[in-house]
Amino acid sequence: METVLSLLETALELGLISSLTVLALFLSYSMLNVCDLSTDGCFTLGASVGAVVAISGHPYLAIVAAMAAGMTSGLVTALLQTKFGIDSLLSGIIVNTALYSVNIAVMGNSSLLNMNKTETVFTKMKSALEGTFLSGEYRLIVALIAVAAVVVFLSLFLRTKLGLAIRATGNNPDMVRSSSINPVVTTIVGLCIANAFTGLSGCLLAQSQKGVNIDIGSGMVTIALASLLVGRAFLGRGKIAVRAVGAVLGAFVFRLVYTVALRFDMPAFMLKLVSSVIVIIAISGPYLKKQYPQLKRRLTHKRAKGVQ
Repeated sequence: METVLSLLETALELGLISSLTVLALFLSYSMLNVCDLSTDGCFTLGASVGAVVAISGHPYLAIVAAMAAGMTSGLVTALLQTKFGIDSLLSGIIVNTALYSVNIAVMGNSSLLNMNKTETVFTKMKSALEGTFLSGEYRLIVALIAVAAVVVFLSLFLRTKLGLAIRATGNNPDMVRSSSINPVVTTIVGLCIANAFTGLSGCLLAQSQKGVNIDIGSGMVTIALASLLVGRAFLGRGKIAVRAVGAVLGAFVFRLVYTVALRFDMPAFMLKLVSSVIVIIAISGPYLKKQYPQLKRRLTHKRAKGVQ
């Protein structure tokens, strides 16, 4: 039982932190209809900027700096799409490639930063909860606060005039133009906010793990997309808040699969394959479900002809 609880707690903690990136994709991919492939580099950017600022003695400022760095990344991606006429997928790839060099520079020409002796928001929370019954759950509480704040923000923001314009841009950009709404502005704002969440996610993971390396964000876009699709299967309809909670739930389920796989001594290099398989299942599952009755009828017909 202790092992099971430990697995659940680990999956929940990592799932909550990574769910911030899932919520970023929820905004850019589900609402704005833009597949932002700069997520991996932006996640690492948030982690590296947050780590550098935290090491300098400012753990709270590190969060602000990481989100600002993420917004800058989103701004560049959006400008490439809207002002330079570059395809959204290609824009994300270009920014992701450029961010590798930027992240190395931010980390002081190093691929690794050690934060073992650094004060972080997690150690601050640990000190604040010392002597209480929640003292052992300080990591979980920090992650919960961050996720709750982002979910509430999205729920309120996407109901504002600007938020509705962003949603409309994702649904029908031509209609938005005819309504005197500038889709360039909505795209820029949407991607800036989404990448701010990604930067926050990277910053919290770096502070939680007490370190950051240049590959910390590798494959994050696949993980986030898989989590988003898994969450859509649970809570894919309804109000924005419900769908956002579904995205968080998807991140937890995905991380639980990861944690269980590692528990059964699956080699770490196989986890990328696991991510890909989950994405395939999540995307093709609804289609195959619709095709199943037709396939069943065909098989029944073939068997009937065989009997004759």
